[in-house]
Amino acid sequence: MRILETARLSLREMTEEDIPYLLQIFTDPQAMAYYSSTKNEAEARTWVRWVRSCYEKSGIGLWIVEETESSRFIGQVGLMPQVIAGRDEVEIGYSLVRHEWNKGYATEAAIGCRDYGFHHLGLTRLISIIDPRHTKSRNVALKVGMEWEKQIIKWEKNVDIYAISVSRQHDIERYGPFWKEDGAQDILQLKRAHKNKSW
Repeated sequence: MRILETARLSLREMTEEDIPYLLQIFTDPQAMAYYSSTKNEAEARTWVRWVRSCYEKSGIGLWIVEETESSRFIGQVGLMPQVIAGRDEVEIGYSLVRHEWNKGYATEAAIGCRDYGFHHLGLTRLISIIDPRHTKSRNVALKVGMEWEKQIIKWEKNVDIYAISVSRQHDIERYGPFWKEDGAQDILQLKRAHKNKSW
């Protein structure tokens, strides 16, 4: 089932037929460098079944990302239920096959999920859970409009929590994104936006 579309991408539900595509990510040590390990076919099947259980329980989960025009597999991006310090959260998660990196696909799909979460599902807050060493993932979170919130221990390691709320999303829609091409936030633009806001 198709969930959403962006300018170049289509996001749909994951099925066991996608296992060969997912293995392009799961068996790549570089793509999996910030995860606990790579995955074999049996582990990939378990992963797909877990994601589909999230669809059934929560109505959300990671979705298969395809290039719309060609139906080419790009990766998996979506909204995942998480528990952080005893609090229910919804995470924007993303992992792409390596030969599709550096094309803006992760940011485009993540922004599509952000907007779907806020405007379609009525969520008021979204997070991303990022290994502090994973600069590419951090830059995607910043381009989605997230800010660093805190560092916690999860999955037996330190991870950074980035978050965006509906109020910050309103700032972005009204004044534009507060980041530069290198992923650094434009603090002067952010200050000007807040100084001039009238609501």
